[in-house]
Amino acid sequence: MIEIRRIVTQVEEIRHEFGPPAATPLVRGAICAVLTNPYAGRYEPNILPMMDALQDVGVDMANKLLAAMDVPKERIGTYGKGAIVGERGELEHGALWHVPGGYAMRELLGWKGDRAAYKSGTVTEKKTGQPGNALSIVPSTKKVGPPGVTLDVPLININAAYVRGQFDAMEVRVPGSPLPDEVVYVLVMTTGYRVHERVGGLRAENIAQWDGQR
Repeated sequence: MIEIRRIVTQVEEIRHEFGPPAATPLVRGAICAVLTNPYAGRYEPNILPMMDALQDVGVDMANKLLAAMDVPKERIGTYGKGAIVGERGELEHGALWHVPGGYAMRELLGWKGDRAAYKSGTVTEKKTGQPGNALSIVPSTKKVGPPGVTLDVPLININAAYVRGQFDAMEVRVPGSPLPDEVVYVLVMTTGYRVHERVGGLRAENIAQWDGQR
């Protein structure tokens, strides 16, 4: 069921945004996997087998992205995910990425929950006892589009969605992809704060002391 045609990785360093050079550049990375969409061109009532098949893809992509960024996982401050579905597919085919993509990054960064339970929708996430372990839901976006279309992937802090200095997005695209019968699945991670962020609010280093983090 999984036929990967291309894997594209993009890493960038942002050193300044028209201000003084940052002491430590922001590192942002994205990885995109271009797959054949087994449901392209038809309506399939049961698409969950594809979600199961994507579990290992997500884990492999998360590890490849961290390696490409060449930073310790402890430096990862934000994450996000997305999907671009080729024109013979439907938006729901992009939604298949929510569990495999999101939990792959969360587990890599230290989350200790039960992925299978979340997939089945039978439990509510534990809200305490895992400080610093990728507690935040992974934000997501998806679209149906032609080859080469861009996708702005939203980013938030890995432990609290309200660190406004780390609100961001990364534009990704894969030239020539997705073809009409393909889908592109995307993971994005960064080392945290926007360069020159100065809009106040909760600081990532204070999350453990903030009762409203969830």
